Amino acid sequence: MWDSRGVTRRAVRWGVAAVHDGSCRRTAGVGRGYGPHDDMFHVEQAGEPVVADTHPDPQDDPWQGDPRVADYFGDAWPAVQGFHDLLVREGVLRGLIGPRELDRLWSRHLLNSAAVVQFLPVVGRIVDLGSGAGLPGIVVAAMRPEAEVVLLEPMERRTDWLGEVATALQLDNVVVRRARAEEVHGEIVADAVTARAVAAMDKLYAWSMPLLRPRGVLVALKGGRAEEEIEAGLKAARKQRVESVEVLAAPTIPGVEETRVVRAVRKAA
Repeated sequence: MWDSRGVTRRAVRWGVAAVHDGSCRRTAGVGRGYGPHDDMFHVEQAGEPVVADTHPDPQDDPWQGDPRVADYFGDAWPAVQGFHDLLVREGVLRGLIGPRELDRLWSRHLLNSAAVVQFLPVVGRIVDLGSGAGLPGIVVAAMRPEAEVVLLEPMERRTDWLGEVATALQLDNVVVRRARAEEVHGEIVADAVTARAVAAMDKLYAWSMPLLRPRGVLVALKGGRAEEEIEAGLKAARKQRVESVEVLAAPTIPGVEETRVVRAVRKAA
């Protein structure tokens, strides 16, 4: 077992007031590589530069309102729908998602995150590394209600957000922890670790394997370079006692681009 001191369980420190607080980074696109001008472009008209707002309308998302999405999420649907709405309302404002993501939240982010769940245990402890906006961690918590889901994130403004979301969605199985993975090695022991857009596989092995029980699994959402990352990370995999690693297809709904995951198993003791 691990000491829960320092853990924020469904903590709400700023609430709605945080939206108006100067610490919330009103500049669109703050964090994860989004520039301050991602939400606009310049158009020349009669020799005058015109700044045009290009924020997409979330209602233009082709999956918004599609009954197949609700069917896919099943009992988790109310929480996932609520998470979607929170991201629409506050995600860009608080620098958690880029403004151009608003009309593709379902396919690119929420369903993409959900694809990992089929490879995770139903019970036990799941750690989401670098949880950020809560993708995939919040989605995992909604779809695995019998598991404890630890959202591990080093940035305070993001842990504030994660605590608020868990409270708003009544996700009692969520634990929010402000820390880097290496800071909790030997303290947190998990059955599974997830990661999305965090780092290459060699670094993920070093961060995740010390968190896992023997035979525990790392499930990382990856794209077309998954095999290259595995090849480049072979030395790190041996050092971190990885028993096996494979690339798996992770489909969700027909018509949504199939997600690819890397599944790595820690050696037995």
